[in-house]
Order: sequence, then structure tokens, then C-alpha cells
Amino acid sequence: MSRASSVTRRNPTVTPPPASALASSFTELEVTIDRERRRGRGAQSNVSGRFEAEARTAFDDGWQSLDDLPPFKTTVAVDTARKVITRNDSPDIGFDRSINPYRGCEHGCVYCFARPTHAYLGLSPGLDFESKLFAKPDAPALLEKELAAEGYEPKMIAIGTNTDPYQPIERGSGIMRGILEVLERASHPVGIVTKSALVTRDIDILARMAKRNLAKVAISVTSLDARLARSMEPRASTPMRRLEALRKLSEAGIPTTVMVAPVIPALNDSEIERILDAAAHAGVREANYVLLRLPLEVRDLFREWLMASYPDRYRHVFAMIRDMRNGRDYDSQWGTRMKGAGPIAWMIGRRFEIACERLGLNRKRSKLTTDHFARPKRSGQQLSLF
Repeated sequence: MSRASSVTRRNPTVTPPPASALASSFTELEVTIDRERRRGRGAQSNVSGRFEAEARTAFDDGWQSLDDLPPFKTTVAVDTARKVITRNDSPDIGFDRSINPYRGCEHGCVYCFARPTHAYLGLSPGLDFESKLFAKPDAPALLEKELAAEGYEPKMIAIGTNTDPYQPIERGSGIMRGILEVLERASHPVGIVTKSALVTRDIDILARMAKRNLAKVAISVTSLDARLARSMEPRASTPMRRLEALRKLSEAGIPTTVMVAPVIPALNDSEIERILDAAAHAGVREANYVLLRLPLEVRDLFREWLMASYPDRYRHVFAMIRDMRNGRDYDSQWGTRMKGAGPIAWMIGRRFEIACERLGLNRKRSKLTTDHFARPKRSGQQLSLF
């Protein structure tokens, strides 16, 4: 006879403490989930969110009760948002508004800096983030309503900056396509970031918008090593499919960017030149990179994965990360959080620049326009006679 096996502890991080205190509490509570239960997932564990009053962790009590637990399955709940456009004032990024059709991401990228946002939902940034998803089916209607507001001033909307708009569940829901249809009708500029070849499904809309300087697409290619990519990004498109997607988008006249992101020292930084070369041959004309970011719970989730997948590189990887983050695992300071600081960070940046110069990348930056914007008509609004 088996019985439930769990231990409940008071969570010392109900209210947000300093990052150092968070890091120590995460390490204390982490328990790796059995490989068969998390097959096809990126995170190794499912530690409770940092705002929960109690933290529960499963353990084997000798009755083999863990064997009875089912594997993690993807579930999708409805997110009843009242607004869909999110604003930001960060000086590190080139946009002030974005849309996230989904919360959580089935791609399961172990390094994803968006993982800590699941803690605000009372869920784990670990396996919950990639298996308990939230969709916004009303996003197209909400977007049209916001664009129709009298005080709305158009600027490029970024999509995919937090979670991927073309993650697997988009194939069935079509929320992203609905958003693009609204943006096309309103002649509103949009910039997309994704790791999925599913973006090619919407080439028809994107090509029409691109002809009017209203759309551009960036695809992140982290590695050309299929084994490494599958381990780090288990449900994202393979590297070759991403390159093929860049080729199809470029041939359709859509401005494309390759994102070498994240750059992880001693793991994929040696591939920078090869990724840029492959992307240039696919027709890409712009490129960018972002250094690995490990905020809050992401640090320990990445550490667990690194120890399980590349234990021989663990110490070296973290030593180099700290060298680029002022001696810490992560430094959120504006101006350096995306590229890092110090000699190693400078070397990575210079290598990237030299490769781009050699391949003719970034000689001209695509710029979207708001000149064509046509405010949608609000429900019940009378049409003008003039």
C-alpha cells in the first residue's frame, strides 16, 4: 500500500526579501523531479513560488509512492485580462509597449528570464512555468479596443519579449494570428521575437505588413548543436528549422533579425560566428545578442540543469558568469544587464561586432513606421460624414 509522501515547510520568502536571501531559500527547498515525470521538459525541479506561505516538496518515504505520480502534462487555463498592452520604461530595450498572448511557455527553455513571473500566480517558476499555461483568447478584441481609444498614440508593439507567442499551443488557439489581423487592419507596426518555425504560418499577413514597413521578425538561435538545443530548449523548434524559417521570412520580404540569445560562456559562446554565418546565408541582414541572465529562481534552475547535463563545465561556466556580473550570479543594473561588464563580456561583444562586419550584418537597420495608423472604430461609434 502506498501513501502520500510530502513535507510541508514554512516558506521564509512570503514577502519579497533581498535577492541573496531568495537564493539561499531556493537552494534549501529544491528537489529534483524524476526524469520520467519531466520527460520533454527543461527544468529539473518544481520548487514552490517565493510568495507562498508554505513550501511543499515530494520525497520518497520508502513506499515507492513517487512511482504513482503522473508525468507533467500541459494544461491551459483562460487568462481573463482586462487589458492586453503592457507598458515599460526600461532604457535597455527599444520599445515601450508589448503584448504577451500567453503566460508560461511550453518551450521550456531552462534559462528563461520570464520564469519568475509564474510565482505571482502562486505557481512554481520550474516545471509549472512550462506545463501550467494561461492563454488570453480575448487578446485580439482587447487590442482592438485599446487601439480605438482616443488618447492612444501608436508606436511599435513588441510581441514575444516575455513568453513565446508561437509556442506549441498557438497552433490550436490562433491567438497570435488574431492579434496580427487586428494590427494589419489598423496599420499598426509590430516587432516579433520567437524561437518557433510556426511564425511562417503567418507569412501572408506579415509580408503584406512588411511592404508598408509595419512588421519585422527576430528569431533566436541559441546553438547549432541539436543535442544542446534540445536539452536547453526541449519544445522549441530545432536550430535548422529556425534557420529555414528565417530564410522563408527573408524571401517573403519581411525584415529578419537573428538573436544569438542567450550567450552562455563556456557553453555556446564558441558558436557565435557560426550562428551569424548560417543566418547571413539564410538572408538575414540584422543581428543582436544578449548575455545569459539569471534573475531570482532562474539561477538555481539553470544550475540544476547544468549540473545534470554538463557537470564538468559547472564551475567554469559560473566563474565566467560572475566575472561578467561584477562578482555576482546576476546584476540587474540598467546599461549592463543585457551585455555584461568586464574583459570577458567585452571580448564577446567584440567578436560579435567583427563577425557582423565581415558578414555585412547591421549595415542598415529596418525602421517601422506609424504613418499609416488608422484608429479602429469603437463599437457603436457613428461614422464621420467628412
